[in-house]
Amino acid sequence: MKVLLLGIGNILFADEGVGVHFANYLAENYRFTHPQHSLDILDGGTLAQGLTPIIAKYDHLLVCDTVNAPGVLPGEVYFFDFDAAPAEIDWQGSAHEVEMLQTLTMMEMLGDRPKTFVLGVTPTVLEPMHLGLTEALLGAIPVMEKALLNHLTSLGFEVERIANKPIDSLFQGAIYREAGNPCLQ
Repeated sequence: MKVLLLGIGNILFADEGVGVHFANYLAENYRFTHPQHSLDILDGGTLAQGLTPIIAKYDHLLVCDTVNAPGVLPGEVYFFDFDAAPAEIDWQGSAHEVEMLQTLTMMEMLGDRPKTFVLGVTPTVLEPMHLGLTEALLGAIPVMEKALLNHLTSLGFEVERIANKPIDSLFQGAIYREAGNPCLQ
C-alpha cells in the first residue's frame, strides 16, 4: 500500500499554513518504515487540483489542513475518515480548503480518490503576511502528532524519532521550500 501524507495550506497566512508546517515537522523529526508499505510526505501548499495526478497514485491519503467548524475554539483537533466527516465540519473555511474538498469530491466521482483521512485543526485567524502559527495552533501540534502517529502505527508502520526540532524552528525554511517545487520526501 502506498500512503501519502499531504500537508495543505498557505504559509503566508499564519494558521492557514499549519498543514504544510506539520508535514515538514514530521519529515524532519521522524522516520517511518513498513516491510510492505511506503509513506511519502508532500508539502502540497495550495495546489489542490494540481495535486490530482499525484494523489491518484496512492492507496491511502492523509490530508493535514485547517478545518472550519463554527462555534469551536481555535486549536481544536479533528481526525476523521473523509467519508464520515463530523457534522460540525462545514468546509467553508479558506479558498484552498474549499478547493481541496472539490478536488477530493471530483476524484471520488472519477473513481481516483484513495481512502482518505483528514487531520484538521480549527485556526485562530487567517492573518495575511504572517509566517508562523498562533499559540492556539502551536498548542495543538502535540495532539495532531499523537493522532497521526497512532494512525500510522495502526497501519503497521514503525515510527522512529530521529530529531527533536520544534515546529516553529522550521517556519523560515518553509518559505524557501515554497519558492521551489513541492518537496516529496
